[in-house]
Amino acid sequence: MSVATPSTVPITNYRDFWPHYLREHSKPETRALHYAGTMAGTLLWLVGLCTGNYKLIPIGVFVGYFGAWVGHFFVEHNRPATFKYPGWSFVSDYVMLGYWLTGKLNPQLRQAGVQSTKKVA
Repeated sequence: MSVATPSTVPITNYRDFWPHYLREHSKPETRALHYAGTMAGTLLWLVGLCTGNYKLIPIGVFVGYFGAWVGHFFVEHNRPATFKYPGWSFVSDYVMLGYWLTGKLNPQLRQAGVQSTKKVA
């Protein structure tokens, strides 16, 4: 008989997902790659929408996820939450970016059990 662990128990609400998401982004380098990808991808989407150059939209999606996935596979050495929780993961990229831009991310990280650093985030 197997025992359920936190990583095998499905997350059923965003309140439980948010700390999980932060723990999956424990390294500041991973978060920095997310910020860069999210901002660059969003810029490409907006430029594509505003100029009618709709080819930029899928490029923006690629750029946004590329930075994040590099962080997960080569820095954090874990599997992106996008694969299991795509909606919540997408929203959380922007939530994390917002907390970082406003200087309010470190308390969120501490509450999730992630050791805060003075580096990028």
